[in-house]
Amino acid sequence: MTEVEVLDEVSGDELALVEGLIEAAARVDGQPAVSEQGRLLLRGGSREGVRHLLLRRGGELLGYAQLDGTDPVEPPSSELVVHPDHRGHRHGMLLGQALLTESGQRLRLWAHGAHPPARRLARRLGLAEFRELRQLRRPLTDLVLPDPTPAPGITVRAFVPGRDEAAWLRLNAAAFAHHPEQGSLTRRDLEARMAEPWFDPAGFFLAERDGELLGFHWTKVHAAEGLGEVYVLGVAPDAQGLGLGRALTTIGLRHLADDRGLATAMLYVDADNTAAVRVYESLGFTTYETDVMYRTET
Repeated sequence: MTEVEVLDEVSGDELALVEGLIEAAARVDGQPAVSEQGRLLLRGGSREGVRHLLLRRGGELLGYAQLDGTDPVEPPSSELVVHPDHRGHRHGMLLGQALLTESGQRLRLWAHGAHPPARRLARRLGLAEFRELRQLRRPLTDLVLPDPTPAPGITVRAFVPGRDEAAWLRLNAAAFAHHPEQGSLTRRDLEARMAEPWFDPAGFFLAERDGELLGFHWTKVHAAEGLGEVYVLGVAPDAQGLGLGRALTTIGLRHLADDRGLATAMLYVDADNTAAVRVYESLGFTTYETDVMYRTET
């Protein structure tokens, strides 16, 4: 009998099975169906508002879904994945229906890569396309960019662990007040990322003036893929118009190309953020793939 079990926490052998399922699916699909934030929540123990749905038949794990209800305003966000060996048997539909039930019929569902089966599943669940997130890439082997020129009095330095966390969280919340996922990062979220093997403070750039943080560019290296990422780039609302975004982007790209020796850079940007898309395209980025979020219309 196939059934869905809802858990507040996944640990031990069960955690290893879920992570193995996510990795097996990523090898087939070309990207993980569960985002970095989702994988951190999976490994991070119990957290209020977060639930894990395991689809089993007997002792075999067929699929996994996650429901993140920590946003105080928006419907819970979710991701789901079915093991490649068990697709085509309505297991995705079972997980999707369980997510709708657990969320009280208010749901946002990510489809990473926007593959046709995910679109069909969303339609069958009665979900409408709501948000488009683009992954852009550009080569770094021919990187020729003008020297970054922050406004007078602004200096750029590396993040210092143990000193900059609180100030960075305040700046991030202000810079992404319009962005429910990034802007709501907590100290626990930040520390989880700092504990990851990829974290490197030398690639986490802060712009400041008179001791006040005004902007940042946090880069990330995907060593296995040989990719550098514009992981998060933010500017304080009252520092807009100072050229910080372009200057910090240039500093980070040069770090990825010259200091880390990477051949390609990537980033994510919302398709409707036309100003940011124009800036990145002017720096040589083009669309590589697209993620889509679907949601209930209630």
